[in-house]
Amino acid sequence: MDFFISNAMAAGEAPQGGGLQLVFMVALFFGIMYFMIIRPQSKKAKEHASLLDALTKGDEVVTNGGILGKIVKLGDNFIELKISDSSNMKIQRHAIASIMPKGTMKGA
Repeated sequence: MDFFISNAMAAGEAPQGGGLQLVFMVALFFGIMYFMIIRPQSKKAKEHASLLDALTKGDEVVTNGGILGKIVKLGDNFIELKISDSSNMKIQRHAIASIMPKGTMKGA
């Protein structure tokens, strides 16, 4: 039966790993995650929050859905957009993607 199953050999001592090396690798991994994922995301969120705070009546904006409109009424949570001469739309404030230059709706 030795042909199919090899005999168990006594293993030597387990190698001693450095605890400092493990701490260094975890810190390096966290540093990479911070600079590549967490920091840019928080920077983008701050920029979007400042964009929403700067909204005024009459601004031409684009929503996350791609709808172009002019702000008619501002509220704390909702904004009313004038999409065409005969239609207005009420959307959530955080759905604004960007502010467009004045006169963009005339060309569209």
